[in-house]
Amino acid sequence: MSGHSKWHSIKHQKAQEDKKRGKIFSKLSRKISVAAKKGKDPEKNVELRNAVQEAKDNDMPKENIERAILRGSGELPGVEYTEIKYEGYGPGGVALYIECLTDNKNRTASDMRHAMERHGGKLGAEGCVSYLFEKKGLIFVPKKNSSETEVFDAAIEAGALDISEEKDTYEIQTDPADLHKVYKALKEKNIPVEHFELTFMPTATKKVDDKDARKILKLLSILEDSEDVQQVYSNFDIADEILEEIGSEN
Repeated sequence: MSGHSKWHSIKHQKAQEDKKRGKIFSKLSRKISVAAKKGKDPEKNVELRNAVQEAKDNDMPKENIERAILRGSGELPGVEYTEIKYEGYGPGGVALYIECLTDNKNRTASDMRHAMERHGGKLGAEGCVSYLFEKKGLIFVPKKNSSETEVFDAAIEAGALDISEEKDTYEIQTDPADLHKVYKALKEKNIPVEHFELTFMPTATKKVDDKDARKILKLLSILEDSEDVQQVYSNFDIADEILEEIGSEN
C-alpha cells in the first residue's frame, strides 16, 4: 500500500482497547452530531451514514445514536461542536495532522500546543503538512476468519483501491465515496469487518529511529486520549523489530 504508515495499524489496535472501555462512545457521539447538521437521513448523507455504521460496529446503543442525530439536527438541545484542524511536526520531523471536534476552541488550542511542545513537537501554520496526506477509506478485516483470496476478490470486485497484509489483519483501502459500498459488499459475503474509517493516508512515509519512535508514540497516544481529538494522522514509519520491542515493554 503506497504511503502506508505504521500509525494506522497502531491506532487500530488502540481503537479496539478504547472500544472495550466504552471510551469511544463520546467521540462517536460528537462525530454523529456534527455529521447530522448536513441532514439527518443517513441514506442521503454519506458522512452521517458512515458515522452511524461505525457507531453500530462499536456496539454503541441505538438510543445514543438517535439522540446524537437529533442533537445535530437541532431537535434536541445539546453542545455545539466545531470542527477544527491542527498541523505540525513531531519528533524526528514527522508530519502530524490532527482533527478535532470542540465546544471551546481556546481550550483545545491550548491543550494541543501544550501536548506538542511538552513532547518534542511543534504546531505549524495551516497547510504546512496537509498536502502530504490523501483522504481514503480504510477497512480492517481480521485474518483469522477469512482467507486472503476471498477478502481480495470481494474487495476488488466492490471497487477497493488496494489491500495490504498486516500481522493480524487485512487492510483495505478505498476511495472515500466507496467506503460504505465496499464495507457492505464484504458483509454480504459474510466477511467480518473489525473496523472501518475515513482517514488521511500519507503519500510518503518518514523513517524514524528507536529514540524518536518512542517519543512519537508517546505524543500520539496523548493526543488521541484528548476528548476533543477525533483523529491524528502521521507519516512516520519504523522497523517492525523496533515496534515489537516497544510493544513488549508496555
